[in-house]
Amino acid sequence: MADSTIDPAQLSESQQLALGTYTSVTNQEPSAAIPLLRRSEWNIQIAIAKFFDGEAPDPLQEARASLEAPNPPTQRSHRETVQNGFASRRRLARSSAREPAPRIVPQPENQTVYRSPLVLSILFTPFSLLYRLVSGSVSFIGRFFPFLPRLLSGLLNRSPQSRSRQNIAGRRPLNPRDNAIRFAREFEEEYGSHNLRFYQDGYAQAYDLAKKDLKFLLVVLISPEHDETSSFVRETLLSQEVVGYIDDPRNNIILWGGTVQDSEAYQVSAALNCTKFPFAALISHTPQDSTTSMSTIARISGPLPPSAFAARLRTAISRQSSALERVRSTRNEQQAARNLREEQNTAYERSLAQDRERARQRREAEAARLRAETEEKVKLEAAEQEHRNLEQWRRWRAQSIPPEPAAHVAGASRVSIRMPSGERVIRKFEASTSMEELYAFVECHGSEPSEKTTASNPANYEHCYKFRLVSPIPRQVYSTDGGTIGSILGRSGNLIVEPIDEDEDE
Repeated sequence: MADSTIDPAQLSESQQLALGTYTSVTNQEPSAAIPLLRRSEWNIQIAIAKFFDGEAPDPLQEARASLEAPNPPTQRSHRETVQNGFASRRRLARSSAREPAPRIVPQPENQTVYRSPLVLSILFTPFSLLYRLVSGSVSFIGRFFPFLPRLLSGLLNRSPQSRSRQNIAGRRPLNPRDNAIRFAREFEEEYGSHNLRFYQDGYAQAYDLAKKDLKFLLVVLISPEHDETSSFVRETLLSQEVVGYIDDPRNNIILWGGTVQDSEAYQVSAALNCTKFPFAALISHTPQDSTTSMSTIARISGPLPPSAFAARLRTAISRQSSALERVRSTRNEQQAARNLREEQNTAYERSLAQDRERARQRREAEAARLRAETEEKVKLEAAEQEHRNLEQWRRWRAQSIPPEPAAHVAGASRVSIRMPSGERVIRKFEASTSMEELYAFVECHGSEPSEKTTASNPANYEHCYKFRLVSPIPRQVYSTDGGTIGSILGRSGNLIVEPIDEDEDE
């Protein structure tokens, strides 16, 4: 006996794959799916067929049980049979009231294959050869006498049964969904407008829906050839009492109907052992038999009054509702547990995503901080290097500034310069001295050349003056390439040093 509480993690990889495929198709819980897969030797096709069609008893297990069971004495067995005769009859009657309801997938008539047993094939081989010889001869003669085949077919088709078969065979076969729609349309055309809601799909689809949603499937089969069909439909099936009971959503009834003129309805009638029309069968999931079984819990053959028809349905449904309610409650609990696990997983994934986002933001903030520190460090190093190069350039340039002319030198220009600090510097320059030398004097003011060492021009450094010399009245700006001091300022000049901002255009 299989343990239904086995952990799926203990299964092998192939068994876990089969379990996942089976549960995705049947939507069954693993606790109920694992024993069924074990009984099916982990064959997915066999397990799915058992789930939808119902699980028949295993002949191998029955044979083993019969071999292992001890044989009781004949007299005692006879005595027990006599004593328990009535009990066995009651069990037989109780089991016959609930027959397995198979799942029928209709097979088109043009694809039906009939295979006779091998012994009959051998016995009828001479007759088959004779029939082929005679039919070949008749067809050969019919080429010369065309009226003979029509005459023979007319004589053979005079019987009512042959005409009935022709009428049925002449009905156009459709797929299950279109067949259900055609039946509903023809039903309304024949019996007028009504409130019955027939399921607009095949029997197998209605069967699966009733099994999945734990509803009752009411199958109604009619035959237009029976005289009682019209009175049954008009007086019983379309009565207010029956229609109100079937359409009541509290009863959970799925109504599927068909006419035996269609292939699908005929196959359903044969599977449900229908012997009299009109016929109705109530099918439901029977958990007391197995977790996948579907059984016929009520059969109604022939016409009945509306009250009796509704009473039969009401009795069968009330008898089976408690079992379905237990299964429905169990499924709801399992679904609630599944939803809770999904919510927990969703909350965990959301929390994990938030943690990952916060970690990403921390990494980005740390990277931005390190990048800012690196940039600031580079700027400071660049500023320090700029300052060192400027000081070295000042010492180097101060070495080449010509000295101030003596007092007796004629033609010298006397220049008064007001520094940014407010200090005023007065110095004489030769008239031929360029304006660039005057800018260099202002730049190097305060940087005296060393007498012990000689400074050199810094490598890869191009000096740029960050001030300008301006004459106040009238205001005039003098550049470094403006000419000589004598030609621009004359014998004397009064200048102001104006710093140039970094954002100001030169």
